[in-house]
Amino acid sequence: MRTIHPIEARSLEILRSRVDLAALPPLTRAVTERVIHASADLEYATDLVTDEDRLRQGLRALRDGAPIVTDVAMVAAGITARPVICSIGDVEERPEGLTRSAAGIRLSYAKAGPGAVWVVGNAPTALEEIIAHGVAPALVIGLPVGFVGAAESKAALRASGLPAVSNVSEKGGSAVAAAALNALLYFEEGA
Repeated sequence: MRTIHPIEARSLEILRSRVDLAALPPLTRAVTERVIHASADLEYATDLVTDEDRLRQGLRALRDGAPIVTDVAMVAAGITARPVICSIGDVEERPEGLTRSAAGIRLSYAKAGPGAVWVVGNAPTALEEIIAHGVAPALVIGLPVGFVGAAESKAALRASGLPAVSNVSEKGGSAVAAAALNALLYFEEGA
């Protein structure tokens, strides 16, 4: 069982006094709470798009040791309970028109293979590459941030049929993507 610091406990107390998530299924509630906790943004209560069965599939994969892959080092830094694959720093050359983040996704897939849990918090192009590359994920946490392509890449993720967590708006980011993954890593039945 994970020890919760008093500051985190107080923060969750405040969060729960401001938004009632009790009607949400357990994994959806855990992910939503952790994302709101990481961002102090109550709008995530209605902005996140999750599916309890897909979250359970991702949780099973994580518990079975599935690799965790991130788009950028900032997302990886927020995940401390497990090793993470992040290849953006290994990108030396990239095909014309491909961003470093998308090229990093290709390198990461070569390391992780199918069945990984992918966590994107920064680059819409990384999310687009996951969709296009056919990575056969256990789960994709797609929460990139930005005014150019972020909302569109998340809409494409939802339309792809891949098991996913996303949100509708342009907001997102490394902290919320890591928080969504951590919610699954820390999840305890009945807690």
